[in-house]
Amino acid sequence: MKILVINAGSSSLKYQLFDMDKEEVLAKGLCERIGIEGSQLKHQPKDQDTVIISNPMKNHADAIRMVIDALVDPAYGVIKDMSEITAVGHRVVHGGEAFSGSVIIDAQVMKVLNACIDLAPLHNPPNIIGIEACKEAMPGVPMVGVFDTAFHQTMPPEAYLYAIPYELYEKHKIRKYGFHGTSHKYVAERAAKLLKKPIEQLKIITCHLGNGSSITAVKNGKSVDTSMGFTPLAGVAMGTRSGMIDPAIVTFLMEKENLSIKEVNDLLNKKSGVLGISGVSSDFRDIHAAADEGNKRARLALDIFAYSVKKYIGTYAAIMGGVDAIVFTAGIGENNAKMRTGILSGLEFMGIKIDEEKNAIRGKEIDISTPDASVRTLVIPTNEELMIALDTKKLVENMK
Repeated sequence: MKILVINAGSSSLKYQLFDMDKEEVLAKGLCERIGIEGSQLKHQPKDQDTVIISNPMKNHADAIRMVIDALVDPAYGVIKDMSEITAVGHRVVHGGEAFSGSVIIDAQVMKVLNACIDLAPLHNPPNIIGIEACKEAMPGVPMVGVFDTAFHQTMPPEAYLYAIPYELYEKHKIRKYGFHGTSHKYVAERAAKLLKKPIEQLKIITCHLGNGSSITAVKNGKSVDTSMGFTPLAGVAMGTRSGMIDPAIVTFLMEKENLSIKEVNDLLNKKSGVLGISGVSSDFRDIHAAADEGNKRARLALDIFAYSVKKYIGTYAAIMGGVDAIVFTAGIGENNAKMRTGILSGLEFMGIKIDEEKNAIRGKEIDISTPDASVRTLVIPTNEELMIALDTKKLVENMK
C-alpha cells in the first residue's frame, strides 16, 4: 500500500510518499513560494539526489499537479502512475472538539474544518486548500485528516477548561486544545516499544522541543494534559512566543505602549520567547554561542527555557502520580544535549539520572539514562509523517 502524506502551509506544501508494506519513504519534497514569484519544487526520490523543478505555481492545485508529475516522471519518479496511490493523509492543525482521532474526509468533515478556521486562522485555511487541491487532482482517492489537536481530546475537563464564565466556553469553545499531538502520540508509542511494555501501563512525559515547544503527560496511552492551550502561544517559553504569562500583561501593554490588538498579538507571538529575552535570535544554536561568549541575556534565555520545561515535568509527574519515562523529541529535544542536561538537572530525586556520554549523541533513538535510573530518559526523533501514514492506512483498511 502506497500513501501520500501532505502538509500544506500558506505558501508551501511538504509531501512524502510511503510504501507502507515496508514503512519506508519512496520520495519526499517541498513546494516553495506557492503564489509567489520564483516558486519551485524540491523533489528527492529515495537514494537519489534532489531534483529542483522551477515552475510557476499560482495556487496549491498547481503545486499538487507538480508533485504528481514528479512522482510519475520517467527519470526521477518512483511510481508508474497515480493508481498506485491508495490514499492521501493530510496534516490538519485544528479539529476543535469534533475529532478525537483521524478521520476519512467527507463533506461533513470539511464543514467542521471550515468552522474551525476561527480557532486556527493561519493554519486551517491552507490545510483545507491542500485537501481540495488533492481531491481535484485525485478524484475517488480516499483523503484522511490527521489533526494536531486530536490526541489531546482525551484530556479531562479539569485539565482543559479555563476558569472563565462557563457560558463563554459553551458559546465560543474557549478551552485548552493542545498541539503537536501527532508528534506526542508517535514518540509515546515508540517509547513503549523501546521499554518493551504496553503503553496502557506507562506514565510518559513527552517533550516536543523546537522553535515551538510543548510538553504532554501521557498516562496509559492517553494525553491527560499538555502545555499549549487555546492557541500554540501558551506553555513554555519558545523561540519567539512568550509562553504562559499573566493575562493582565496584555491589557497593561496595550495601555502603556499604545498597542492595537494585532500589535500586542505580534509582540507575544513573534517578538517574545528566547528571542525577546536574549535579544540575539530565536535559534538556540545562536543563543548558545552568544552565552558561551559571555552574553548574560543569552544565558538567561536558555535558563528560562530549561526552567519552564522542568516545571512542566514536575507538574505532570504529580498529575499522573509518578512517571516511567521522559521523552525528548523535535529539533532541540533530539539534538541539544546541553539543554537536556539543563532541564533534567536537579530532578535526580525523581529517579532521573542521565549518562552524559550517551546524552552527547545527537538525533538518534537512544536511552540516555544511567543503568540505576528508575525513570528512563529517551531521545526519540519524531516522525509525524509516518504517524499520519499509519493512521491513514488503518482507516483505509477499515473501509474495506
